[in-house]
Amino acid sequence: MKSDSLTLPTRAAPRFSVAAILIALGVAALNYSLWSHFNRPIAPAQFDAKVHGLAYSAFQRHQSPLEGRYPSEAEIAADLQLLSQYTDRIRTYTSTENAAIPRLARKVGLKVTAGAWLSRDKQRNDRELNALIAAAKGNRHIDRAIIGNETLLRRDLTPNELIGYLKAAKRKLKIPVSTAEPWHIWLKHPELAKHVDFITVHLLPYWEGVPVEAAVDHVLLRLQELRQKFPKKRIVIGEVGWPSHGDRVKQAVASTAHQARFLREFLARTRDLKLDYYLMEAFDQPWKITEEGRAGGYWGVFRADRTPKFPLAGPVVEDRHWPQKALAASFLAFPFVLWFAVAFRHFRLPGRIFFAGLIQAAAALVVWLVTMPFEFYLRPIDWAMLAVLVPALIAMIAILLANGFEFTEVLWRGRWQREFGPREIAPGKEQPFVSIHLACSREPPEMVILTLNSLAHLDYQNFEVLVIDNNTPDEALWKPVEAWCEKAGPRFRFFHLPQWPGFKAGALNFALQQTDPRAEVVGVVDADYAVSRHWLSSLMGHFDEPQVAVVQAPQAHRDFEANFFQRMCNWEFEGFFRIGMHHRNERNAIIQHGTMTLIRRSALEEAGGWAEWCICEDAELGLRLMHAGYETRYVDRVLGRGLTPVDFKAFKSQRFRWAFGAMQILKGHWGWLTGKSPLTAGQRYHFLTGWFSWFADALHFVFALASLVWTIGILAAPKHFTLPLDLFLIPVLGFFVAKAFFGPVLYAARVDCTWRDIVGASLASMALSHAIARGVFQGLVQKKGVFVRTAKSFHNRGRFAALLSVVREELLMLAALGLGLGLVLWALGDKREAVLWAAILGAQAVPYASALVTAVISARSREAARKMPQMALESAATMVRLEPPAAPGLRTTPAAREQARA
Repeated sequence: MKSDSLTLPTRAAPRFSVAAILIALGVAALNYSLWSHFNRPIAPAQFDAKVHGLAYSAFQRHQSPLEGRYPSEAEIAADLQLLSQYTDRIRTYTSTENAAIPRLARKVGLKVTAGAWLSRDKQRNDRELNALIAAAKGNRHIDRAIIGNETLLRRDLTPNELIGYLKAAKRKLKIPVSTAEPWHIWLKHPELAKHVDFITVHLLPYWEGVPVEAAVDHVLLRLQELRQKFPKKRIVIGEVGWPSHGDRVKQAVASTAHQARFLREFLARTRDLKLDYYLMEAFDQPWKITEEGRAGGYWGVFRADRTPKFPLAGPVVEDRHWPQKALAASFLAFPFVLWFAVAFRHFRLPGRIFFAGLIQAAAALVVWLVTMPFEFYLRPIDWAMLAVLVPALIAMIAILLANGFEFTEVLWRGRWQREFGPREIAPGKEQPFVSIHLACSREPPEMVILTLNSLAHLDYQNFEVLVIDNNTPDEALWKPVEAWCEKAGPRFRFFHLPQWPGFKAGALNFALQQTDPRAEVVGVVDADYAVSRHWLSSLMGHFDEPQVAVVQAPQAHRDFEANFFQRMCNWEFEGFFRIGMHHRNERNAIIQHGTMTLIRRSALEEAGGWAEWCICEDAELGLRLMHAGYETRYVDRVLGRGLTPVDFKAFKSQRFRWAFGAMQILKGHWGWLTGKSPLTAGQRYHFLTGWFSWFADALHFVFALASLVWTIGILAAPKHFTLPLDLFLIPVLGFFVAKAFFGPVLYAARVDCTWRDIVGASLASMALSHAIARGVFQGLVQKKGVFVRTAKSFHNRGRFAALLSVVREELLMLAALGLGLGLVLWALGDKREAVLWAAILGAQAVPYASALVTAVISARSREAARKMPQMALESAATMVRLEPPAAPGLRTTPAAREQARA
């Protein structure tokens, strides 16, 4: 039968529409304002004349001397024609590559300071020197020569070897000769000055970590030092500049705004000083990233596409395209924000504004992710990194939106639209007959008997209890339960199935076949539950409505208070039943659980019984019933309490099974969830996004492995693996922070526990991350799983180290991430990106560290856990009598009772 309980209120008074539009417009305006705020124009000093000179490398966007791809003469000619509008001088670095530069420069009136590149290759050095000499003889506008560029800095040659090349050049050239080195090399090797006609110095305060505010002063100070050291030598600044992108170096930040500020201030302050300088450099050279790191490709005053990065006069903005991006983000988010503001107008205003802002932030991040690669010169290895990182960020956005919606609905819902409480049977109406099914396998008999005792004391008349013990070879475990049932009378029927397929689902299907024909409702409880005597009487009234197929009470626990590990487990479970189940119940999309659940028998049989192909048969059945059009209800009243997993191994095993089964459900019913089916949009949403947090754990594991591989590359092959951009790392860190924020805040609002318990629950939840990731991956690739019962009693008396062996994989990941973090800080700790990358590695290590801490807590609690069965009996004895009561007078005929015995 179809449920009509999902329809949201349809009244749409004008004021609601106006409010929704105002929210959408307000959020869009706020988005534009924030883009504007982070791209505020700056107005550095202005310069309206030609610059003295520009360092020039002719390589275009996808050309590189490292790969043998060189510019054509037409490309060089176009470059020089452009540069002639800004300067009268250029400086080159090599004479064997792009040999046409001097000839083409002469045509546009540019003077050339020609360079000869020196390296450890002596044959190449000779070719460079000969090419420069030949070019100088044929081109009078080559008026200076620079032999070697930072040769001593790179330690390619010794000072004496460099001096030898300088002497050779001076013998054959009739123009002034120099070599180019940073200022400190000239001070360290003053003997060089004797063999040059002028000193060529590189003054690049960025590499020294000088903040941009002090950078020009730093340049002038170093220049003054050289003048004092070499008062008789002319000093030429061979390179002076600032990169528009790159890693942070101490206090030096590479950005377009900082590049504009430095260059314009330098040009303005030195206008009247008559300095001889070359700005570093004319055009961005992306190929240099491989040799010099990320900043190496971004020193140009023009981009690699030959467009200027900023004007020499007027305001400067960091991102010239920010208005288009801001508008795109606003337009992308607007329809979704408007729909949300209308569809969920029953949320309080702060909630609608909060989630509308979250939608807008997600849209802005998507626009930023799509456009960001076009702002950088990415190599194949960078694209490979993006191929992993961008989908991961998109997945993080989806996860945060799903978590944010739950956060918003729980905190600002105003009221639950589908909130159900206890409902007794209408007065004068006969009690429906209930068949309670209890499946057990290899369980301690005293624990099962306690559950049976609680069922025997229900304040309900028309019910039976079927105990199905399957695949328990040890008679000492099931014989006492059988004896108890025989003593309790015909209401309790016991079945022992020595070898039975289908795990718990198989046992429950067998029970369904044995169910009393009069039964209208089937109840299921786990073997460790002490059930409240009011369980049936307080819920059966819901079945008066024919569309109701399932009435689910929460799982709850007992006897955990004295054991800190089990206390952590209890409160970790509580969050879902106080928060997640209410959230899902709003759209008739609860996760049915295999205990404390009541199911309309006809609906169960119509749906085909329990699915033996799925190890989460309870949740799978709930989805099938929803697909059939039935309604499921969650009543948040504790009507039974079971035992928590006894140790961390059992805790992990249980969550692995749930994650594996969830993937089986997704695969098995993917068509229902994504194609045409009777499921509502809300049901599809919850069954697709409800396990997003588990997908996040799987994503976390993949990202951690990828981060380790990338860290190895950064440390072992820095020319090929660069630190990820901080622009990418900050959103990832933001994801971790948001995830850490949502959970505790919701717990504080909805779960009645202390902050100590909230921290313990958070620790337990994070500790399960690796087990969940394994369950997700195995569930996606494997068809069948094995139902592993969750241990509720303690038998392992192994050593402490043996108990910790349950986290050996987590320990390995923790050690690897910790080692990577330490090595990154040790080798690259002076870079902001390195610190952020180390923070990412540290954040990824948190779940693995949590697993270790939780395993230690579990191991230390083993004595209490071993005593748990006896403690459970003693504690629960106040609820029920341990001896079976005298067989009650059943409202059945003698023939029916005989049939029940059979």
